[in-house]
Amino acid sequence: MRLKAMVMVSFFALPEKEVVRIGKAVLPKFFLEGMAMEGLEVVRNAKKVVVFSPLFPRVMVEGFLKEYIGVNAVIGREVIAVAGRYVGLLVDHIDMDDGGFVDEVMEETRRGNGDGAVGLAGVGSKMHHLFSRYCKETYVVCDADKKEWQPVPREKYPKPLIFHDGRLAFKLTPCAAVAMYTYLPWGIFLAVFRSLAFGLLPYRVSVPLAAFTGMRSRLIAGPSPDATRRNSGTAGGRLYVCNHRTLLDPITVAAVLNKPITAVTYSVSPVSELIAPIRTARLTRDRDEDRRRMEALLARGDLVVCPEGTTCREPYLLRFSPLFAELTGEVTPVALETRVDMFYGTSTKPAAKWLDPFYFMLNSRPEYHVEFLQPVSTAPVDGEAGGHGHSINAANRVQRVLGEALAFELTEQTRKDKYEMLAGNKGNVKGEAKI
Repeated sequence: MRLKAMVMVSFFALPEKEVVRIGKAVLPKFFLEGMAMEGLEVVRNAKKVVVFSPLFPRVMVEGFLKEYIGVNAVIGREVIAVAGRYVGLLVDHIDMDDGGFVDEVMEETRRGNGDGAVGLAGVGSKMHHLFSRYCKETYVVCDADKKEWQPVPREKYPKPLIFHDGRLAFKLTPCAAVAMYTYLPWGIFLAVFRSLAFGLLPYRVSVPLAAFTGMRSRLIAGPSPDATRRNSGTAGGRLYVCNHRTLLDPITVAAVLNKPITAVTYSVSPVSELIAPIRTARLTRDRDEDRRRMEALLARGDLVVCPEGTTCREPYLLRFSPLFAELTGEVTPVALETRVDMFYGTSTKPAAKWLDPFYFMLNSRPEYHVEFLQPVSTAPVDGEAGGHGHSINAANRVQRVLGEALAFELTEQTRKDKYEMLAGNKGNVKGEAKI
């Protein structure tokens, strides 16, 4: 009865496509954090894996199990849907029809053609009785066994967790849920207060005020940008290249520098642009036009860019777009790291993007670590030809410098990869961008 009540509350009126997206984009993080090394080893040693889920509805676990664990089939409870929306009712029986895969595996085992099936089940699980006659070995796990199991460390995940969506940054247990709802009124007040402070007050006042409310910031100072520019004889503004954690990255850099700075954006909502305390300039994703605009902005003053093109919550760096390396002979890398205790300040849903800064401010103790690194030359090194090829190499050098400073793993993932995985689209923004 409790399971049916939870399913009703969780699924009622939700579109089928949205629930499938949540199963692939949001829940894997929590399943991976709750996964035990002992259970994973049993699954890894199997050639074919069939998962039977009597508790979770199949749609909640299928995306995680197939994408991250590599199982072949998932059998579980189905939730009734009408006209593309769930009504919140569970189907009483569990459908064993998965395209014939389970029957095929069991038939191979019965005939002795397979290597022998291995079952892993909890005490009282229906799977133990359903598949026991086919399994060469059966592991029955009790609560006492689970207490001794070890969680799987991040570096041993079957597949790296680079992208995930959802706002909650903690495991939502009953006690944690009560604490969250108790904190929310105070958190909303803090978020509004912090937003107004950064939007209306000078940085020398807003930064101490934000620290008084619990916001933490740590600056690891590098060489003086002004001194570096004088020594190099560079004209115009300074180009700061950051990894991308939240929409507040450029504002944080401006606050640390305590000077006007312009940020280039692509998919930021109009609301975020309107309330931003710094100047923003939209890009078009047209290479020649974007280069012209960025050169004009850089000639007028300092400019900050995030060449990853999208945010990444985990300790990974996405592939850098090389356009910034064609603008000037030297850039200043800025390593950024954030920590949140309750809510993530990023989202892939267009309708929710304008709330991203608000959710970051909603945390009780949000943190920003900022480190200005040694300037990196973007000029061709010995043996490199000019043109687009050298800019790619320069972008890779900057990515490596930031990765070493942050101890982040470098990847070839892009904005397109992120949105295809989490949102089912390519992350394109409709309409012509304007400065």
